[in-house]
Amino acid sequence: MPNHTTSVKKVVIFGNSASGKSSLAKKLAKQEQLAHLDLDTLAWLPAASATSLPQRQQLDVSMTEIKTFIEQHNAWVIEGCYSDLLAPILTNCSEIIFLNLPIESCIDNAKNRPWEAHKYESKAAQDANLAMLIDWIAQYDQRTDSFSKAAHQELYDSFSGNKQQFFSNQNASR
Repeated sequence: MPNHTTSVKKVVIFGNSASGKSSLAKKLAKQEQLAHLDLDTLAWLPAASATSLPQRQQLDVSMTEIKTFIEQHNAWVIEGCYSDLLAPILTNCSEIIFLNLPIESCIDNAKNRPWEAHKYESKAAQDANLAMLIDWIAQYDQRTDSFSKAAHQELYDSFSGNKQQFFSNQNASR
């Protein structure tokens, strides 16, 4: 019996907020029949109230959830801007994609983004957060946290496997 080995896709996508990570991940998941994990769904604690500031989930709790996802799925795409959550799982992936778009493109994407029902109770609630999000996006190059361009560039540079970097959504649309 011939041995038909095919590479199993395990893709990590990262970049600035509103760089197109979720859109690309959804497209890949559908095209390649991959399980999809948006790290926004597990990186944050549930909001105490509509006006409370978001609080990060403990890293070990988030990592346990990510490891469970990886164990439950043979082929997957994981996306997010959290280098502290992505770095430990890069040894599990077959490919990384860095959406390294200009800040202006990310701001335009944020302004034109459809309602994200898994993150916001309404389009109005999402829009109420837009000014804060645009300010956050604009700080990408200056920040030094795990969401920063420097942290993402380090992830990309340190990965020795198959990797791609895109500077526009058109080029990343596979």
